[in-house]
Amino acid sequence: MQVLWRGNWRTKARVVSGLVLFTYVFFHLINVSLGLISIELMEGAQDVLGAVVKTVFGQLLLYGSALTHMGLALYRLAMRRTLRMPFHEVLQVVLGLLIPFLLMVHLVHTGVASSRFDVEPEMGYIAGLIWDTSSGWQQAALLLVVWGHGCIGMHMWLRVLPSWPRLLPVMMSIATLLPVVALAGFMTQGRVQKARLFDPETGAALRASYGFPSSDTFAQLADITSAGLWTFGGLLGLAALVYLGRKYLGARRAVRIQYIDGPEIWGQPGMTLLEMSRTAGVPHMALCGGRGRCTTCRVIVEDGAELLHPPAPSEAASLAAVNAPPNARLACQLRPKDPATVLRVFRSDGQQARAHQSLGQERRMAILFLDMRSFTARTTGQLPYDVVFLLNRFFDAIVPSITGVGGTVDKYLGDGLLAVFELDGAAASARAALDAAAGISSALQVFNQALKVEKAEPVAIGIGVHLGELVLGEIGAANLAPRTIIGDTVNAASRLEGETKALGVEALVSASVLEAAGYDPTQHDLKVLNLRGVAKPVHALALKRASALPTVLEQATAPV
Repeated sequence: MQVLWRGNWRTKARVVSGLVLFTYVFFHLINVSLGLISIELMEGAQDVLGAVVKTVFGQLLLYGSALTHMGLALYRLAMRRTLRMPFHEVLQVVLGLLIPFLLMVHLVHTGVASSRFDVEPEMGYIAGLIWDTSSGWQQAALLLVVWGHGCIGMHMWLRVLPSWPRLLPVMMSIATLLPVVALAGFMTQGRVQKARLFDPETGAALRASYGFPSSDTFAQLADITSAGLWTFGGLLGLAALVYLGRKYLGARRAVRIQYIDGPEIWGQPGMTLLEMSRTAGVPHMALCGGRGRCTTCRVIVEDGAELLHPPAPSEAASLAAVNAPPNARLACQLRPKDPATVLRVFRSDGQQARAHQSLGQERRMAILFLDMRSFTARTTGQLPYDVVFLLNRFFDAIVPSITGVGGTVDKYLGDGLLAVFELDGAAASARAALDAAAGISSALQVFNQALKVEKAEPVAIGIGVHLGELVLGEIGAANLAPRTIIGDTVNAASRLEGETKALGVEALVSASVLEAAGYDPTQHDLKVLNLRGVAKPVHALALKRASALPTVLEQATAPV
């Protein structure tokens, strides 16, 4: 989780304030969604939320976060050296700038109307007031804009987590459903409350209970709204003037940057190296969007490092976390003022750039090593075509047991293979690996029956099944790199398979696989193995035939 809090104080303040605002919007949307049930439930939930927000602490937290988030956003825009940025960042900025223009009328007609004119801005009042008006459409747009802006920000913040790709489909479903339900709640109550507010017989009493504004009060609220919009417009204009002024002054003295694996570019003093790259059209990876919360934009400064400003503590901590060399820097934090020669650590060629997963993705899952016993002795003197024919028949027989449970063959190793069970969660991966081991053993028995009819020697195998932390990534030259796995777990699984021959068994299944699959390893007589190259002893279940695995596990878990 530490990776989420990397960056300077402005980055952290923007994250914290954004989380506060996102949390408020989330519960506000749920509040509006309750309109699908009743106006009483809708207003009751509003009172609960208001009881928190209307406290001194709640107001300081909410309005302080709003001012902080908006102020830092305008500051970031003013301090930019280029407006070239990825599409998702452009979309987030545009949505963020739209929010104050759409929010101002709502803020004035609820908060200001309540504090200055004693209006009770209950949900019934708001829904009935703006139903079937241009303001209603504006507030519906505000809901979508605020939610979209927040969701993009949350995605950009969380995507550096290894678990985020697995959670993303669920989160996208929630992010799509919630605003739809909220709009449905508003539509359900808006029509009803409009009719109630302006009913000839009961409308006057209902309006009085809400402290419904007079025409003069509405005029004053409109003036306050206009003043608020002009104020924000002025702040936005000031940010634009600062940006243009800095751009003009910076253009008077350009800085030369030479990429070892790319072009020579020129940038304005004060720009980050990442901004220089984007302005010049040089592809440069930055998974966190250039906010200093990852290290994928890092460069090696080959020449000119002594002229650069030292890294800030946050940048130094990020580089130390990946054991970067002393002349490594983050392009999103480095602001060159003198010429430099740099090398991009992660290069994107602009056409077939390596995906996020190609950089390495940590997963906890099960793998299976398999090897055919005495293969060399068996095939000595045979023609190469006959050897290939035997191997293909063998793999045709056993591989469906792997793919049938959701596994894949990561690589073939001559007379063996490495299988990976990349399922959703360690438990599912472990169960699939156990099913595959049992299935391979059963398939081998059928295969050996066919060999017996052909008067050929039966095939014996060894299987090692283990579960642990693995790193998946594309390893090799760009565009020619297969996706594979590395890590201590791979070595342990390979060593387990090697031990099957010494123990005279067909399979060894580690205790970590059994435990992840939901079985109690202590119910079995496990072997304690000291494997070469593995730091700690590995406890494993030895099986004369892996096909007996389901029976062995069921007997251990059956009630006595």
